[in-house]
Amino acid sequence: MIFVTAATALFGEIGFGAPDASAANTSDLDFKQWGLLAIQDGGRRKPVDTFAKEALIRITGRSTCTDKTGRKWHPNDFILSALVETHDWKNEPMVLISSGQLIEQLGLDKTQRRFSFAELAGSAELQRLVTEAQALKRAEKPLGRAQQEALSVSDRLTLFAHVMDGSALLIVPAPANETDPWVEPSGWSRYYSEAQFAPIRVQLQTVATGYVNGDPFNFSRAANQLRENLRALSPSIYPRDQQLRLEYFCNHFEAFYRAIWCYGIALVILIAAHLRKRGRALQRIGVAVAVLGLAFHAAGIVMRCMIAGRPPVTNMYESIIWVSFAVSFFGMIFFMRYRAPIYLLAALPVTLTALLLVHQMPIAMPSSIDPLVPVLRDNFWLTIHVLTITLSYAAFALAMGFGHILLWRYARNPAAARADAPMHFWLYRVLQLGVLLLAAGTILGGVWANYSWGRFWGWDPKETWALIALLCYILALHGRLAGWWTQFGLAVASVVCFLAVLMAWYGVNFVLGKGLHSYGFGIGGETYVAIFVALDLLFVAFAIWRYRRSTSIAVAPHEITAERAAV
Repeated sequence: MIFVTAATALFGEIGFGAPDASAANTSDLDFKQWGLLAIQDGGRRKPVDTFAKEALIRITGRSTCTDKTGRKWHPNDFILSALVETHDWKNEPMVLISSGQLIEQLGLDKTQRRFSFAELAGSAELQRLVTEAQALKRAEKPLGRAQQEALSVSDRLTLFAHVMDGSALLIVPAPANETDPWVEPSGWSRYYSEAQFAPIRVQLQTVATGYVNGDPFNFSRAANQLRENLRALSPSIYPRDQQLRLEYFCNHFEAFYRAIWCYGIALVILIAAHLRKRGRALQRIGVAVAVLGLAFHAAGIVMRCMIAGRPPVTNMYESIIWVSFAVSFFGMIFFMRYRAPIYLLAALPVTLTALLLVHQMPIAMPSSIDPLVPVLRDNFWLTIHVLTITLSYAAFALAMGFGHILLWRYARNPAAARADAPMHFWLYRVLQLGVLLLAAGTILGGVWANYSWGRFWGWDPKETWALIALLCYILALHGRLAGWWTQFGLAVASVVCFLAVLMAWYGVNFVLGKGLHSYGFGIGGETYVAIFVALDLLFVAFAIWRYRRSTSIAVAPHEITAERAAV
């Protein structure tokens, strides 16, 4: 693990940059033209704006950072400041360590979660842990949580070092082949002559000068000209301006964040309408706001698909935003079919929780748009399989939300809940939809496996848990038809069976971490999921206790009356 201890004069090579350079107030600069520059990073070409945001999140766990003086830095501002060395970033507590165990093992302050580059890069204990973890990884042996986090911290330090020395700024395009690597400005001679690169050098100097002086006009104009000059070097390789602008707009429009607000407001309005005896007008307003949230949600997914050139099938972030959208979409469809606002009251909390989860956990579930691994490329069956499976997750998540409402009603007034036949019918319909989709998705997964790996079924952990989830729900529906349990039992099953879906969806990827579905693995969030499962099971147990207690109370007076009649 080797880290750069002094920044390479990236801009110094073009006549600018000194370690003691001090910038004017740059927080008010318009970074759009700079952010629209294309960069090669993570296997694809993207705007510098995207790279800056992803880099800051990977280093700090946040999309903005605050220095010791209290100044708030946005991603593009931070990247440029690190490049031209206008701030002492090495000594700012920025690098995230999310594991308390690792913090304790390194002998750091347990009250903090972020530490300086200089402090961590000089830690002999961190170096030892990283070396040990790398050896275990090469030997394909399991890693402890501290060792996994040590590797993550090492990656953050490496990225931070590359940002500060400029080697991460791969903005100079390859001249001919799309597969050739781009280079940072100091490596221009690999592809271009002095005469070809001279205009780039001038614009880089002007951009740096405009940034340090806080000159908005010259900074934006030079950044725009720099982009055009870089495109002129390799017009066939450089991304189209419309593509860069779409991704920049997507970054700043924040469609999913807007959807969160709409869903939250709609949920509050619909609850108020439900509690009021005559809340028809409130209900209409709530439904309208929920539709607006769906529109924002759909717009965010469509923009991601246009940027990536594929459906949302790559990682847990995309899976959750797709499933959460489908939950609300199904809720809206069932609401329109049966005119029952209870569907939206079941769907919106699930969708809202899912979106808040991915919004608050950018390290565990990064929002970056990554290229597909080879086994997933140009594969029609994979896309159909994944989208169908995740749609079944959405139907079961809606049923789970519906089941919570029913169990709450049983806990409050069991007699009234038992008498509400339409509620149980609506829950049954949602479960039927989920079983149909999961069965189809599992079969399509076998077709994909045969196409990609040459076998239809292999008892891979993902396949096994998908089958377990399917059997759980089939058993729940069949048991109700056969009279093995009552409508209350079906409500309990709609909540408890979702734990099998949770294991297939999250547990295989984040807990087991094994199998051929390795492109979806990750770490983090186990504690939160375990707490949710424990609390949910306690709630189910409480509802069962209330139901049985009410049943025994109802039976007791009937028995007493029968005894008196016999006497």
